[in-house]
Amino acid sequence: MKSVIEFLEAKDITKNELFLHLKCSEDEAQILQYITQKYMQGEDDVLVLEFLQDLFGEEEYLYLKGLEFVKNLLELGWLHQQSFTPLKVSEVTPLELLNTTVGLTPSFLKLLQEGTLEADLPDIKPYADHLEYLQDQFFRIELYQKMSVIRQNVHEHSLGIDRIQTKLKLLEKRIEERVKQTSQTLVLDKFFKQKKLSNLEQIIFLALLREEYSASEESLRDMNSLIELISLDEYERIKNRSLLEDGSHLLSSGIIDYEEMLNPFGGISRSFYIVDDVLQSIIHPNKNKKVRRLKLNALIEEQDIFELVEPESSLDDVVLSKQTQQTLENILKQLDKNVVNRLVEWGIKDKKSGIDARIIFYGAPGTGKTLTAYSLAKSLKRQVLAFDCSKILSMYVGESEKNVRKIFDTFYELSTKTKSDPILLLNEADQFLGTRTTGGLSGADQTYNQMQNIFLEQIENFKGILIATTNLLENIDKAFSRRFDYKIEFKKPNKEQRQKLWELMLPKNAPYSDDFSIEKLSEYNLTGGQINIIVKNTAYKVAVREEAIFSLKDFIEEIKKEKDASFEDEKSMGFLSK
Repeated sequence: MKSVIEFLEAKDITKNELFLHLKCSEDEAQILQYITQKYMQGEDDVLVLEFLQDLFGEEEYLYLKGLEFVKNLLELGWLHQQSFTPLKVSEVTPLELLNTTVGLTPSFLKLLQEGTLEADLPDIKPYADHLEYLQDQFFRIELYQKMSVIRQNVHEHSLGIDRIQTKLKLLEKRIEERVKQTSQTLVLDKFFKQKKLSNLEQIIFLALLREEYSASEESLRDMNSLIELISLDEYERIKNRSLLEDGSHLLSSGIIDYEEMLNPFGGISRSFYIVDDVLQSIIHPNKNKKVRRLKLNALIEEQDIFELVEPESSLDDVVLSKQTQQTLENILKQLDKNVVNRLVEWGIKDKKSGIDARIIFYGAPGTGKTLTAYSLAKSLKRQVLAFDCSKILSMYVGESEKNVRKIFDTFYELSTKTKSDPILLLNEADQFLGTRTTGGLSGADQTYNQMQNIFLEQIENFKGILIATTNLLENIDKAFSRRFDYKIEFKKPNKEQRQKLWELMLPKNAPYSDDFSIEKLSEYNLTGGQINIIVKNTAYKVAVREEAIFSLKDFIEEIKKEKDASFEDEKSMGFLSK
């Protein structure tokens, strides 16, 4: 207890041996000395206002200058709050601390007793096993993370970082020496050497590996968090981004990969993870069997129900009404952490669940229902498992209950095997959603109603994103309508939208006659799907001529053909904005 007594009795606190370990100012050390004296008298917590008045005096509010010192000591980890409603130190203003109580942290008491910080670190001895080595490496990441938090929240005080950096250097040196003394192979150390990972690449890898073990809510998977972890300043943040960009060693070597998500602000965020083969080799080093992340396209050929669609256009590429655009953007905002946390707090959704949305797209053919479904999937970085509902009766006559369930069972099976969250798209879902028959029922009516009841049950219990497309909402049974979270109408485009569609769909490099006018073309009441067909048919007609020039007359002829023909039952993919 010699170090305790010397600290308590020190007349000049700056000459006390502990002062160097505290990494704080003289005033802050005197505050710690005062609170330690109170602690020895049996007071675990001390009112900030009282001890600041004792130390700095009450006249002219001199004690208020001490609030900054208290905040710094909290940030350094030598003091902690004793309040029932603790404040987040990085966000609190010094004045908010005035009427709170504080006490000494276990870290300070340990330093006070031992007289050094080195007692916190493991002894230099061989590692007993791989997990012991991981424990040290994860403690290393914890220290990097603490420094990152201080850099982001404490701009005026670097003493906390100095203290942690000292401990970090000691730890990294000890890890190196313990590895040298260890005779058995340490899988992770061997992996680092084989892959020739730099120190910063190792830190990124260890941070992602720690995420796999801890499954904590405070994620280190996004690019900004990982870059902040390994960067001391803005210059290093810019330079170190190259470690996580396409073509970097970690990505090109197949060590880590990322998933992209459209964030609520319209940008793309990357969430990084360790590739499964690599992860399994580290977590289960003695397991020979390789666990691979199965891809949907590797399994899709084994079944005859779904078509796998890899969307090519995002929501930015589709012409939509403002109301529809806003509704879809609200769905995307379910990815935002703040939104998720609110919904979890309110009990609306589970902490682990992703986006849950059952959606109906309804409207005339050619208005962009199917294409918008694909584009939503693209914006969410999801694949689509599409099922054509118009085929259900011809495919499954006599076994409706069994085979309607099979649609959903197969979807869940594919999702589970591939550890993915594809969107389920039910195209032309009128067969399922129509009003059920009542009264004297024939055998066919009973089969149809039974099929609908099973479908209703599956819709109600569905987890994930389901999109059903249909032509007329009025024909939908009310029981189905209530089960869908969003009902989005796709109207025929107005003149302004049609003009934009013509501008976007017309060939950019083609020659046009002097009389050509997009303004005149937009006067014709056409859907996006019809405009797409007309542009293609006109192009085929013009391309075979010696003088291949598009004229207004060419387009009007194709418009008349399209208007005269009946295409109401034709399946349309919708329309693109580019």
